[in-house]
Amino acid sequence: MKDAATIAGSLAGLAGAGGAVSVAVRRRNRSSIPAGHALIRDTDIDPLPGVMRLRLTGMTVPVVPGPHGELFLGAGTPQPGRTLRRLVLAPLFTRGQAGSGRLFRDQRTPFRLVVEFGGRSRDTETLLRAYRMLDQQLRDHGSLLTRCRDGVVTPGVVTVTVTGIVDVRELLAAQRDRYAFAEGTFDDIGSRSAPPALVPAVSEPWSRRFGWDGRDPITAEERHQLHALVRAAHADGRSVRISGLPEGSRRARAAIWSELGAAGVDAIADADLGGLAKHLRHHPVTATPSPPPPHAPARVTRRPSPRPLV
Repeated sequence: MKDAATIAGSLAGLAGAGGAVSVAVRRRNRSSIPAGHALIRDTDIDPLPGVMRLRLTGMTVPVVPGPHGELFLGAGTPQPGRTLRRLVLAPLFTRGQAGSGRLFRDQRTPFRLVVEFGGRSRDTETLLRAYRMLDQQLRDHGSLLTRCRDGVVTPGVVTVTVTGIVDVRELLAAQRDRYAFAEGTFDDIGSRSAPPALVPAVSEPWSRRFGWDGRDPITAEERHQLHALVRAAHADGRSVRISGLPEGSRRARAAIWSELGAAGVDAIADADLGGLAKHLRHHPVTATPSPPPPHAPARVTRRPSPRPLV
């Protein structure tokens, strides 16, 4: 009887271990989430591992220029060791090299890395020097990056776009060979001064044009406006990222995520990484609406915003 009990216990242990292993394998083999975009908080000590674990395919990282030619994570005082190069760029590119040019086994489009320049200084020259820091670091890993040479864009494992409190479009446009792009708004749709090779993505806070907070059903007018804007951006050769969702319950935010997904928004950005990943796994963004006919352009309207846009 004792031996039988021992064997039974051993089999139960093996079954439990096998279950744990199978769960780990399932997690490792989960597909990536094309529309999932992480908004990194200043308090996130080491943000990349969590983004990779959840299989999100983009992230916005706030940075400030600091000593020794480095860019530091967060919008406050630079913290030793918390550099963009050490915590984001190096591990991201190491993963890409180890994955034979992919960050995820099912990756089909570039990972969206948005570098958001901030800080107390609004001196243009200081921030342009900061971009030059980034430019040099990107060139060290150029083989894995989306590149623009003489106006021709070649997709890579990672696409880097730059946004923040200073517009770097002129600096980028002057570069014959570059590894970064500017981020625009819906106002750039159809703009000759901001072609998709320079501004491939448009991004705005939700509250800039919409008042719906997810608690009640969305109005037909706002839903139409959202779909029209996304169609217009896609027809103009640009992807769309929406961030800045209203504060509220996860249920209300999920309602907005659903509307963004139904409209075909390419990147839904939120700081609630776990909630966003879970929602998009159950409600994936699988289709992009067809471009609008030439005679029916989107009507671009804007809600007043109490805070400056960057």
